[in-house]
Amino acid sequence: MKHKPAFGTRFFFATAPFPCPYLPGRMERRLVAELCGRDSISFHDTLSLAGFRRSHRFAYIPVCRDCSACATVRIVTPEFVANRTQRRIWRRNSDLTATEMAPCATEEQFALFQKYQDHRHTGGEMARMDEFDYQALVEDTPVDTMVVEFRDETSALVAACIVDCLADGFSAVYSFFDLSEPRRSLGTYMILWLVERARILELPNVYLGFWISDSPKMAYKVHFSPIEACTPEGWRRLNPDDREVMRYFRSEP
Repeated sequence: MKHKPAFGTRFFFATAPFPCPYLPGRMERRLVAELCGRDSISFHDTLSLAGFRRSHRFAYIPVCRDCSACATVRIVTPEFVANRTQRRIWRRNSDLTATEMAPCATEEQFALFQKYQDHRHTGGEMARMDEFDYQALVEDTPVDTMVVEFRDETSALVAACIVDCLADGFSAVYSFFDLSEPRRSLGTYMILWLVERARILELPNVYLGFWISDSPKMAYKVHFSPIEACTPEGWRRLNPDDREVMRYFRSEP
């Protein structure tokens, strides 16, 4: 007779290696845990503190052989000071209105998401997502999740961010935006908005996912200072010029 695991028992499993989406020519392997049960929210909080990221009903972290280039990073919101460029971006988007929504996918969101994928990630896995896939991305969550919509003065949806609400802050799961107005720098603006919202709520962190020193697409994350990276010795201030910290993050054996 098979017995169901007792409440609170957790299972982790490792995936088979697959092509790394960030570093060409390398393979990625993940440690994965299912977020289920009555304590899935607190379990997710605990895993986030250990550097895990969420995708649908699973939390994962890279455990690649001979590579430790991925660093989960978070902004320390009480100490964050916007630089000149970020202050300019904040002012430039002062006409936008942000609304925190329940995790419910809409046709309007999907249209913007699809347009973003077609222009920014052509040929990528997410560019092949249909409306049902997008709905799962938003709604298939066992934790406290919201979608923050950003609209201009005409009420047009110009950006959206899927956000997990953690005990110690916000975790930016995925964001997308209108690329027809590059001067707005909407990707940066949404991060600044999350930082400001976290400050208002007295939450200490905004999690930005993975940072990879060798990936130009990830470079923007170190511009939000101070920022911390999850290391084997705990969370450490990330400074690309700090050799002691950077020794953890290597793409070669």
